[in-house]
Amino acid sequence: MSFEIRPVTSDDHDVWLPLWRGYQSFYKTDIPIEVSETTWQRFLDPNQPLHAALAWQDGKPIGMVHWIYHPSCWTTGDYCYLQDLFVAPDMRGTGAGRKLIEHVYDHAKGASAARVYWLTQEDNATAIKLYDRIADRPGFVQYRKML
Repeated sequence: MSFEIRPVTSDDHDVWLPLWRGYQSFYKTDIPIEVSETTWQRFLDPNQPLHAALAWQDGKPIGMVHWIYHPSCWTTGDYCYLQDLFVAPDMRGTGAGRKLIEHVYDHAKGASAARVYWLTQEDNATAIKLYDRIADRPGFVQYRKML
């Protein structure tokens, strides 16, 4: 299948939001709308390290990806954290997720980043099959403390 992947523009809010809400639903969470609106504004601010792109097929938005650059103590180049990836349920298995990840890889290379990394839930078997083909699984366990 053929997809167009492009960075979001200010005109994309109304097509991005349903994908963002779909992502939240998949992970059984509900991010307050004011947080989502702040996030959207950060994507549009060139002084922010947050980025977003949409996948399109035949003029229809079918997926989204968000990523963040940050410094690392281990390298001189920034790390790129692929924070959110979502493809509409009826478009899964078409290669759209892979194309979105490859878009982030390309962006990160262009930014001279040293690494792209991401997390997923242990039971996200479909995504893990893809991730195991296109990246290395380092074996780390995540811990967190909400503040």
